[in-house]
Amino acid sequence: MADDTALDIDGEDGDEGKKKGPPMMVIIGAAVVLLLGGGAAAYFLLFSGGGDETASEQTQQVRQTFFYDLPTITVNLNSKGESKDLFLKVVVALELADEAMVPNVEALMPRVLDTFQVYLRELRKADLDGSAGIYRLKEELRRRVNLSLFPTQVESIVFKEILVQ
Repeated sequence: MADDTALDIDGEDGDEGKKKGPPMMVIIGAAVVLLLGGGAAAYFLLFSGGGDETASEQTQQVRQTFFYDLPTITVNLNSKGESKDLFLKVVVALELADEAMVPNVEALMPRVLDTFQVYLRELRKADLDGSAGIYRLKEELRRRVNLSLFPTQVESIVFKEILVQ
């Protein structure tokens, strides 16, 4: 008799378990898919339109930059201990944030050129070796021009030509 009871219980319990509903893993899987899909949709709706605005803002920033060309500067380099004189020729442009800054720069141009000439005459050929030497020159010229033009500030120094001969 124990065997008959076991058969009846197994048959009834097995049918009722299948009729209760989908397994828990299917429900969890569906919830995860819905959450990921909703998150992706929200991301694309919120952030896809910002790319066009960011590109136009960057374009406007580039358009606002103005380059002011300085006259060609030629100086003797410090050649103490060397048999021949060396010359440095640089053509520089000042990168300004706005064209409205030009009158301030032009008014103080003699001071800027004097500052550049005094500094450049003390350089040695070894000071200009490699990209690190040119980078140091660029940063030092920017620092000096910003001191000369204060409160006007130059964004960057742009070398158009550098010649050591």
